[in-house]
Amino acid sequence: MYFSNIIIGLLFSFSSFSLLANEESVTHDSTQAHVNVPATKEAESTKFDPGKLILHHIADEHEWHFFTVGHFHATLPLPCIVYTQSTGLQVFSSSNFKNEHHEEVPYNGFVLEHGKIHAENGEKVYDISITKNVASLLISAVLLLTIFIGIGKKYQDNPHRAPKGLQSMFEPIIIFVRDEIAKNNIGEKHYRRFMPYLLTIFFFIWFNNMLGLIPGGANVTGNIAVTLVLAIIAFIVTNFNGRSTYWTHIFAMPGVPKWMLIILTPVEIVGVFMKPFSLMVRLFANITAGHIILLSLVSLIFIFENAALGLAVVPFSLFMNVIELIVAFIQAFIFTMLVSNYIGSAVEEHHH
Repeated sequence: MYFSNIIIGLLFSFSSFSLLANEESVTHDSTQAHVNVPATKEAESTKFDPGKLILHHIADEHEWHFFTVGHFHATLPLPCIVYTQSTGLQVFSSSNFKNEHHEEVPYNGFVLEHGKIHAENGEKVYDISITKNVASLLISAVLLLTIFIGIGKKYQDNPHRAPKGLQSMFEPIIIFVRDEIAKNNIGEKHYRRFMPYLLTIFFFIWFNNMLGLIPGGANVTGNIAVTLVLAIIAFIVTNFNGRSTYWTHIFAMPGVPKWMLIILTPVEIVGVFMKPFSLMVRLFANITAGHIILLSLVSLIFIFENAALGLAVVPFSLFMNVIELIVAFIQAFIFTMLVSNYIGSAVEEHHH
């Protein structure tokens, strides 16, 4: 996932030996006894914090951080758009919250704390900024529109010609979603009208999963707000297309004794809401867990400051990257499969 961090971590694991050796030589030098006390305190204050590193990479931010080498931070400032009742709407760059040492500083009555913008006077702030996740969502939307509008035009211009380029790459996946997901779960009669929606969520999740594996990429599908919106849309599409038989099986299941409905009907109603909830949590938890595992493996190099451990961690981290590539596709498949299953149960016709 973070190949640059892995390589840099390996290099730092080797360099840590020379730093430790220098510290030991200073410690044994009696003439430096009085200097060791503040140096020790400074070392403790700058001790590597793996939790901070992991949260920094999986959380949303007001700037796009790519990598850090020494005191150089490769970042892309993003626009901050905030509104307060006293000052009105303000638009400014997130770079104003950082000084020349890349330390957070107040700006124009606002402070940036833990990725959130607050007013210094305690006033409520309405933040509609273009954050890292929002910027990544816009990039994925542009990619989706560019790729599939281009593919659609090629099909319109040459409907009987063999696919080429991106057509040949995405056509098997589109057919897979149609035949193995939509048709199998929704049925021949109704699957066509849900194909645009199913293809959209499949490729949206897959593209954002893949973008999140790029070094410095945003953790979009690992953001619970994004998966919540996807779950709400699935809930609306499923229940707004529910037929009478679907609602009958929820509120008055045929063939069930009346006294059993007192127990089963509340369970079925809860199930209507638990289905989208499970979609939300499953996608969020699986993607976030993958990021945390990889970052935890990289953090071991800095925690133990051991070059031998770095040689063991890096190959395993690369192996986990390959697993994450597979998981990126599998999670898009599972989410689309479950949504199509829910839609299929909602539009299923009564069988005599």
